[in-house]
Amino acid sequence: MPAKIRPIIMCGGAGTRLWPTSRNSLPKQFAMLLGERSTFQDTVLRLRHKLFEPPLVLTNRNHRVLAERQLAEIGAEAEIVLEPDRRDSGPAILAGCLIAEARQADSLVLVVASDHVVGNRAAFRHAVAGGLPAAQAGRLVTFGVTARHACTDYGWIEPGMVLEGEARRVDRFTEKPDARRAADYLRRGWLWNSGNFLFGARNLIEEYRVLEPATVGAVEAAVASGREESGAFALALDGFVRAQQRSIDFAVMERTDRGAVVAMSCGWSDIGSWDALWALSAHDGSGNARHGNVELVDAHNCLVATDGPMTSVLGVEDLIVVANRDAVLVADRNRAAEVKQVVELLRSKGCSQAETHASVHCSWGSYQIVDAGDGFQVKRMIVAPKGRLLLQKHRFRSEHWVVVRGTATVTVDESIGHFRRNEHIFIPPGAVHQLENAGSEPLELIEIQNGSYLGEDAVIRIDEVRQQL
Repeated sequence: MPAKIRPIIMCGGAGTRLWPTSRNSLPKQFAMLLGERSTFQDTVLRLRHKLFEPPLVLTNRNHRVLAERQLAEIGAEAEIVLEPDRRDSGPAILAGCLIAEARQADSLVLVVASDHVVGNRAAFRHAVAGGLPAAQAGRLVTFGVTARHACTDYGWIEPGMVLEGEARRVDRFTEKPDARRAADYLRRGWLWNSGNFLFGARNLIEEYRVLEPATVGAVEAAVASGREESGAFALALDGFVRAQQRSIDFAVMERTDRGAVVAMSCGWSDIGSWDALWALSAHDGSGNARHGNVELVDAHNCLVATDGPMTSVLGVEDLIVVANRDAVLVADRNRAAEVKQVVELLRSKGCSQAETHASVHCSWGSYQIVDAGDGFQVKRMIVAPKGRLLLQKHRFRSEHWVVVRGTATVTVDESIGHFRRNEHIFIPPGAVHQLENAGSEPLELIEIQNGSYLGEDAVIRIDEVRQQL
């Protein structure tokens, strides 16, 4: 019986093609796109099997709380590794391999994306088992999906001669083709590139060192200078930022002569667009997919989704309609892959909706922007049991808090008080203050901010300042 495989789950993407549901504040791997679990949770559950060790989860600091909460919701354990900067998949996977190898010599690792759908877990695990002989022989194994149609949204892999087990040599990778070439690849039996990998951690490190030694040195420094942060391992920024920003495909897989591919048919999708989500969803008799509080009249082949507002659609076809509390998307379903252009336009205009949801998850709980105008902002805040905001002060704004539910323990300068439902707290500008929920139930407040500048970059967090001294 071979040693168990250590999964490395990649959680660093933003998924802008699924805007407005997927944004930097809640990327698609953590969103509930197809039911009551996220694709991240489904990925973790897919790897809960005797083949696998508990996974390494690679994510950034902003998404740590999402990963931890969603792991807790499904009762799963994982080691969380925090990326200090986005350097694409290559350096992240390399860091995961260095950590896995340090934990256990000669580790076999399975690299999987957290934002993919796999309909047949058993078929997926069968493909992994089929790639084991090649991985144990020192090959860098990728998994190619048996193509179902001439897709122009995926990269393709040309499989060659049979190697160990069910693996075949990789003869060629190619990027997203046009329709004519995709049809030719389908006819010739090429495979879709799934972006999942199996290899010995040491083998990947060795090959990376041959191809990009400077990146290996940079990531080794980031691991060596990394530190524990309340149960997670944080890579050091000064090393990691020196790594070449490159995907694992470009950095290694397309340049190595050790590549192998295993074909799999497991109901795979990377949910790369709203059209892909429409294809994965249940349809009514008119071909419509609906998520949330939706009413359709004389609509055909549409996807309509809402996270709150009741959304009605009349007399249309082939549309994507996505209604969030603070943003609405209406798009031709056949042009769903172009939604990223909308996000880029919003970014160029400085619109916060490009990056951040109305509801934002934090280590202490969450908040939702209810209203905002010239010189004021209203938030609904929910502080989790035992949650506590950092000790802080505001330079340009005052705050009023009204407790809606629970009991708030509030420090304002030298004064500490306990406030219950319908009681009010005033925080003047410059006051050092802290909010804590010492109870066992969620604490809910309404916060009203007033001031000449309300940006979070004007908040002075005392605890962080002390750590830097």
